[in-house]
Amino acid sequence: MRFSILVALFAAAGALAGQLCSYVPVPMFESLHIFCIAPFHSRRTSLANIVPCNINRFKIVTTLASTGAAVGKIDTTNNDTAAAVTAAKAGLTSAGDGIKTIALALITGGSPPAAARDQVQTGLNNAQSALSGITDPTVSTAVADAQSKLAATIQDGQGVVADC
Repeated sequence: MRFSILVALFAAAGALAGQLCSYVPVPMFESLHIFCIAPFHSRRTSLANIVPCNINRFKIVTTLASTGAAVGKIDTTNNDTAAAVTAAKAGLTSAGDGIKTIALALITGGSPPAAARDQVQTGLNNAQSALSGITDPTVSTAVADAQSKLAATIQDGQGVVADC
């Protein structure tokens, strides 16, 4: 019940700041459920970049969720694989926390903090390193799937940086 109230408050705050907000369930990141589109008068975003910026913002949230789901499907019976999966999940969680910080800044009409952008990049890079370290041949297909989804997430993040 409290979560529903929180969703409504964030959506209302975003609407007051001239932003379009919607609920996006992200299974792995319980705290990351609100997606807001920045106001059109953003200082860094030109009119030509508004649509690509907002598309990339939406895509990074959704691809991060699918990456987390793919990492969760990797069999962790092997201890080394389990440690790498734990590290990958920690990186994805850190990236999600950075995205949450950016979203909260946008909701309040502020600029996304550079430290939060760095946190997203570092988290994604850490997840990538962890997945690259998995050598168990029995999970190679699941790891390849997670790496593919992570590559898409990184590309979407680069799109946000380029367009926003």
